[in-house]
Amino acid sequence: MQGSRSSGKYLIREASTEDIPGMLEVFNYYIENSFASYIETSVGPEFFQVIQNEKEQEKDDRFPFYVIEENGKIIGLGALRPYFPFPNFRHTGVVSYFILPGHTRKGLGSRMLEKLFAEAREKKMKSLLANVSSKNEASLNFHLKHGFIECGRFRDAGTKFGKYFDIIWFQKFLDQEQK
Repeated sequence: MQGSRSSGKYLIREASTEDIPGMLEVFNYYIENSFASYIETSVGPEFFQVIQNEKEQEKDDRFPFYVIEENGKIIGLGALRPYFPFPNFRHTGVVSYFILPGHTRKGLGSRMLEKLFAEAREKKMKSLLANVSSKNEASLNFHLKHGFIECGRFRDAGTKFGKYFDIIWFQKFLDQEQK
C-alpha cells in the first residue's frame, strides 16, 4: 500500500526490542495529545516489557505485538492479548492499536485489525474486545465500522485533561454465526 506522503510502502511486522523507541514515540504522542490512551504521563521503555520478555515464552503462549513501519520509521503499533490470563478465558482476546495522525485514514488500522483477527482465529479465539474512551470519536466510529458492538459502558470512569470520560467496551465475534 502506498503512503500518500511518501514513496515508501507501509509494512506491518512483528515488533522487536529495537522498535521500542519508535513505539514510545507513537504511544507517548497519544498520551500527551488525546484520549486514545488513558495514561496521563509519558512512559519509558519498561512499558513495553512484554516485547522484551517474548523470547522467553513458548511460541504458543506468545501474543502478537506488531508495528507499522514506513521507510524504517515506526508510525503505528497493534497488539492482541488475552482478556484474562486464565485458561477458561482463552477464547476471548483484547485488541489495541495506535497509528500516528499523519498516517490515519489510509486503511492501516483496518489492515492491522485484519492481522489481529487472523492471529486470534489461529489461537481459536471466539471474540475480541476493545475498550475506547467516550472522548475518542474516531476510534468509536472505527470499531462500529468494523463490526464491533457496544457491550458495556463505565460512566465517568476516568479523567484526563481535567475532563471525565466513559470507558466503552466493544465486542466482535470472529465467527458471525456465533452471535
